Amino acid sequence: MKTKQEVIEYINTKLVGYKGYVQFSHRPLNKDKDIFINKSIKIEDEDGFVFEAHFCSATESISIKQINDSWMTSKTDISNVDEKDIQTYISDIEKFDYKIKMAQIWEIEKDKLCEGMEVIKLKKVVFAGFVRGDKK
Repeated sequence: MKTKQEVIEYINTKLVGYKGYVQFSHRPLNKDKDIFINKSIKIEDEDGFVFEAHFCSATESISIKQINDSWMTSKTDISNVDEKDIQTYISDIEKFDYKIKMAQIWEIEKDKLCEGMEVIKLKKVVFAGFVRGDKK
């Protein structure tokens, strides 16, 4: 868990080379200020706070979520995600020429409802970047 200042410092200093976005609590997403695709990540301490943020590199997805008075940071290895487990979604951001990629993370585990046999279960869906594309 991190404080407001620690999460801003973490985003600005530790996520060099990552792509992603930050959603602030007090205003809508601003594609020029809050989305980082081909530019350095730099956010300011604003009136509101980071409500959530999602970033990724080629091997790791990072999720930051505000919970009460702290921020939780979660890291997920996406280096071995099969291409078939990556979905793209259209954004509703006006004049944004990218689709959002999300990776499904599946794990094998024994299932008591299947007589203890191993089954593949969806564990989470994480941010995996952006892909150029039209809004259709």
